[in-house]
Amino acid sequence: MRQLTALDAQFLSLESATTTAHVAGMAVLDPGTGSAGPMTRDRLVTLLRERLHLAPPLRMRLADVPFRLDRPYWIDDPAVDLDRHVHETVLAAPGDDRQLAAYVARIHARRLDRRRPLWEAHLIHGLAGGRVALYIKVHHCAIDGVSGSEILSSLLDPSPEPRAVEPPPEVPPEVPPPDPGPGVFGMLAGAITRSIVQPVETLCSLARAAADLDALPMLAVPRTPFNGPITSERAFSFGSVPMSEVRQVARAFGMGPNDVVMTLCSSALRRWLLAREALPGRPLVAAVPVALRRSAGGASDGVGNRISAMITPLATDVACPKERLSAVRTAMATAKRRFARSHRSWLSDVCAVLPSTLSTLATPVAFRLAGLAGAGVNLIVSNVPGPRTPLYLCGARMVSYHPLSVVTDATGGISITCVSYDGRLDFGIVACPSRVPDVWSMIGHLRDSMDELLDLL
Repeated sequence: MRQLTALDAQFLSLESATTTAHVAGMAVLDPGTGSAGPMTRDRLVTLLRERLHLAPPLRMRLADVPFRLDRPYWIDDPAVDLDRHVHETVLAAPGDDRQLAAYVARIHARRLDRRRPLWEAHLIHGLAGGRVALYIKVHHCAIDGVSGSEILSSLLDPSPEPRAVEPPPEVPPEVPPPDPGPGVFGMLAGAITRSIVQPVETLCSLARAAADLDALPMLAVPRTPFNGPITSERAFSFGSVPMSEVRQVARAFGMGPNDVVMTLCSSALRRWLLAREALPGRPLVAAVPVALRRSAGGASDGVGNRISAMITPLATDVACPKERLSAVRTAMATAKRRFARSHRSWLSDVCAVLPSTLSTLATPVAFRLAGLAGAGVNLIVSNVPGPRTPLYLCGARMVSYHPLSVVTDATGGISITCVSYDGRLDFGIVACPSRVPDVWSMIGHLRDSMDELLDLL
């Protein structure tokens, strides 16, 4: 049992009628590659039941402090009702990618039930070619990129044959009751103590944040169709490009693969804006999440967030592809140097400025006002390194894995996330359809942008 950090609680606070704050992934599976038979909900539930102890965020739930006077606590829920978390559906024929994406977008738009552990799994049948998809979402207050990857790793196997997993420690025959947490009086006592020390914490956070102003870029964020108030609807598209092509460009121009990925995103965004005669004269500004830990490492460390973010321009204003590639490389190098000079916890420091009660009330309003005023950033772009070899779930080979992130009023109505897996770079694009009505066109622009870079070789 432990209390949420200010950053964890911020992900709870920003949720509203139009904003959700969970992250997710959609795995496309090929059951034909294994000998274990068809992929079913019962097999998935059995797997989860056997390995739930390896994924702490999936068995923790929130305990709220009375009157929300303080941040909630995490308590262990040893009797997770998997029937309430694992769902199954069948798409109508022909079960193509757009049908799959539309279904995933609908469930991605729904908030999680805070009375239970904050996750859901959806097994989706009816895909063309006999494929199956598995969509899993977990609230961002419970995981970051590293712990999310560890949850996925706990469910996957390196071969069609499931690996042996050590069972959890034995417990007495009687089922223990869920951890009640610190109790009402303990929570209130903690809230009173925090109210006393909060002014000091606020001053320290403000001092650290102010000290970082010189290290963080002060960029003018241009107005684009991506930015403004969002609705509760979501759209989703997904696709892949070969990692061999990304590495080929990286080697040819002496840069890292991530620089190429950021250039792909810059070029795709530029193409989309040009097609709508909406390309601003200044470069778009992106927030790029940065992991502050390499491994979840254990139950206490595996729940919650240890992340920060870099702010960088995307060179969408540069017309020449080769010059754009160079500009993105320079911008990313500058962003990394600035981030290295700043307190790596600057994002957490900003979140800790306000007391919990005020943050809960003020965050949704502040994000909405930021959207109306065009403040914040244009979008979030995230690139997560993944496994280079194929993985399997219940004997079915994972063909691809497409991540889904968060869109908010203040961070733009579109987010682009990608994961490297088994020789490909798998993209997942989430958007508010009132901001980006044709989210599938962005996948085409990414492919065209990759071809554009290959033409430079």
